[in-house]
Amino acid sequence: MVRLSFIISFIALIGVLFSGLAAYRVHDQELTVDGIALARAIDVHASLVQDRLTERELLARVASGLFRSPSVIKANMLQPLRASIYAFKTDFVVADWIARLKPDELEAAHTELAGAGFSNPTIRNFDDTPLEPGSLNQPIDVVMDVEPRNAETLSFPGRALDNQPILGSMLARALASGKPVASDPIALLRPDGPVGLVLAAPVLQDSNAEPAGFVTFSYDLSSLMLTNDDLSLFSVVLKDPRNPNAELIADQQGHVTSRTSSGREGPPSSVRTVTFGGRDWSLGYYAKTNALKRAEETAAVVAAIGLALTGIICGLFGYVAYNNLRLSREIQVRIGFERRLTAVIDELNHRVKNILAVIQSIVTRTLRHGADIDVARELLIGRIHAMSNVVSLLSESQWQGVQLKGLFEARAIPHSERIAVNGPDIAVSARAAQSLSLLFFELASHSDEGLSLVGKHPHIVAHWEVTGDEPDKVFHFRWEEFNTSEATRRKDSDFGLILLDRVAPEALGGVSKRYFTDVSYVYELTAPMATVIDMTERDRTEQFSAPAKPQR
Repeated sequence: MVRLSFIISFIALIGVLFSGLAAYRVHDQELTVDGIALARAIDVHASLVQDRLTERELLARVASGLFRSPSVIKANMLQPLRASIYAFKTDFVVADWIARLKPDELEAAHTELAGAGFSNPTIRNFDDTPLEPGSLNQPIDVVMDVEPRNAETLSFPGRALDNQPILGSMLARALASGKPVASDPIALLRPDGPVGLVLAAPVLQDSNAEPAGFVTFSYDLSSLMLTNDDLSLFSVVLKDPRNPNAELIADQQGHVTSRTSSGREGPPSSVRTVTFGGRDWSLGYYAKTNALKRAEETAAVVAAIGLALTGIICGLFGYVAYNNLRLSREIQVRIGFERRLTAVIDELNHRVKNILAVIQSIVTRTLRHGADIDVARELLIGRIHAMSNVVSLLSESQWQGVQLKGLFEARAIPHSERIAVNGPDIAVSARAAQSLSLLFFELASHSDEGLSLVGKHPHIVAHWEVTGDEPDKVFHFRWEEFNTSEATRRKDSDFGLILLDRVAPEALGGVSKRYFTDVSYVYELTAPMATVIDMTERDRTEQFSAPAKPQR
């Protein structure tokens, strides 16, 4: 009997030890797995928000770049853009054309607004109080067109925004920087309307360095940055730039409210920074569940099960239960991560389709202005083909970039047999590849189709090089068409001029110039290597592409 009691006691001791060990391991594993799942979910959400903001900023740049010598006092300036902006993205709340009017232009602007059918064509302050024209000695920013036009927005045109506390300072910063600028959070449409952000892009006239006005897009802050699904592991808040102790948060209905950050229990689980409109925005992520309490509860359950069993059977059962639990958690983490990775890929594909839609809309607009239908159709097909080629190359590389020489393939570049490519084999980023592909097609498609004055086809040399040392390396690209002249080379289209002189240089953060020599046509582009290769974009894409490894 004593011996049996000793054996039973020994088995019971082993059971207690195994139960304690299993409970400890489960506690540690729960904390680790929950931490990994939360960190990955936050990274995916922050990346999606940044991609969404980048697309909206690209829309503003494209919209401002499409204006050609704008008429400041015209009330229907958004008419040519309506098809393009709706094809690109339709989630903006309202788009405005804001003109910089001189004091002597206010009467003409009033007449133009009245003729356009707006409900209140009077030029007035932002709060609808009368404006004293005699007190003005400098241009003012007046809303001249709005999209969509409905009962809420028809009253907007005619308002001067210079003295508006939020929008006035935003327009001043956009005027000074010459780039798209985002406002502080503001109520849209009406004082009690949804909280959102306004993005203003300056529109430059061809002969004037000062903007003729601004194209603005307003976005609901809830759908832009703060949305979550019901199964999300966290809630998202935006640090209010107007008050360092305040946070903006959206409820399940999408209503955004402000709260004091000091009222929360502890700091957020994680903070991510996104860039929009030349500003950094801080997103705070609060975990919805208490991981420590959950881990303690799970460990207590395992310990209770272990203590309820005896001997080796208890130990084996606890060990198997622990391994099954760990395997189940790892599978759940993998499934959740792959679901979010699929969402990132879908968003990326959607972005590419939208870019193609913008190009088609621009070219379609060109056809409406009496362009040669055969030439326009050829350019349309070629541009879409060039974008399709670069998307295929990016898909093959999992959006890690494209070798620059690969953009000169015969299937996407006209007259490729006459192009001598020379330069180091650089892997450019996805964004740079899209701009350069269109740039190369535009240059090649406008080389002369017949014989030049000396009886020879143009010989084209595409050369690039990288100069300087890290981190100030500079990318130099030179396109030169020999045996050509200004008389023989096809004249650049309006879209081509915008692409060569504005869109491509701005996308790469550089400058360009084009000119004719005695024997050739030359186009040169200079940009920082940091924007050409964009390691930040490549690292982020590589992080999403890497398979998730279960914690051991």
